[in-house]
Amino acid sequence: MSSTEPRRTALDALHRSLGATMTDFAGWDMPLRYGSERDEHNAVRTRAGLFDLSHMGEIAVTGPAAAALLDHALVGNIGGVKPGRARYTMICREDGGILDDLIVYRLGDTEYLVVANASNAQVVLDALRERAAGFDAEVRDDRDAYALLAVQGPESQGILASLTDADLDGLKYYAGLPGTVAGVPALIARTGYTGEDGFELFVKPEHAVELWQALTKAGEGAGLVPCGLSCRDTLRLEAGMPLYGNELSTSLTPFDAGFGRVVKFEKEGDFVGRAALAEAAGRASAQPPRVLVGLVAEGRRVPRAGYAVVAGGEVVGEVTSGAPSPTLGKPIAMAYVDPAFAAPGTEGVGVDIRGSHEPYEVVALPFYKRQK
Repeated sequence: MSSTEPRRTALDALHRSLGATMTDFAGWDMPLRYGSERDEHNAVRTRAGLFDLSHMGEIAVTGPAAAALLDHALVGNIGGVKPGRARYTMICREDGGILDDLIVYRLGDTEYLVVANASNAQVVLDALRERAAGFDAEVRDDRDAYALLAVQGPESQGILASLTDADLDGLKYYAGLPGTVAGVPALIARTGYTGEDGFELFVKPEHAVELWQALTKAGEGAGLVPCGLSCRDTLRLEAGMPLYGNELSTSLTPFDAGFGRVVKFEKEGDFVGRAALAEAAGRASAQPPRVLVGLVAEGRRVPRAGYAVVAGGEVVGEVTSGAPSPTLGKPIAMAYVDPAFAAPGTEGVGVDIRGSHEPYEVVALPFYKRQK
């Protein structure tokens, strides 16, 4: 396989049979949309959507010192996560810059599953292996061991419940349990990236097609539709969830990005980036960095990543993500802005869209919150 040839998931032929528009994403050939991305987006908000997320990077960390290794390598308190639960965390460089944001599942006393973004999976794997020196733990690349399907939306629990006897009612948000779905062994996790309730199913690649088909059949009456990466992006944007490469990067520390809460200085022992992050925390409290805010358009023009946020003729920030919001019916954006312009309702803020300063309303994130 040539280095330019994108990787294909176990569901590749099925996506093509459904008429998906495919795109190269982080070296993977992934479905962008099957039909209308607006319809796919609205299905997840009102009914349910089925996603192939097999491009995500699974890394197993096992052994007697697995918890100690992860506490050293990551900024969170991973040793404090109970078996069966998961935690959102970050891995940083020595200088505090964010290498990636992660979800870590504790599968057992000495067994963890680290899930990295597709674009950073190799970087995270390399960093964990390097940081494992001196720890009685193994870091294993498990990307080829899993396919990952997600069912997201208000009807997702009912659809999944018809295919499994796993205790979905007892499965909390940010938890995972082993179970069988449509006869397929799976790790069933209740996390997600859409702002809706939903489940991720980690299965062996050879079981992916039969599971997709079983979920599709089970969801027929509930309005389940296959969904691509395009609506995943507008869903996470409405939910105010950061995307690595947009809101997060090596040039930002978690404190610069407004995610200082994920850094746990109180945990035992040293961790990579601790000194730099302590400095960043001090700087942030003395002089607040730019703040991540929501922007809602008054007009129809859509802001894109990299566009300048302006006020009084001065540049006061930068858009990190922007798109039309199907739920709000208006263009929206996330942007880092100077603290003086971060309060919801701040007047006179605009986005420079090709030389024209389009008016925007500053709002608190998220743009959308589901009714519990």
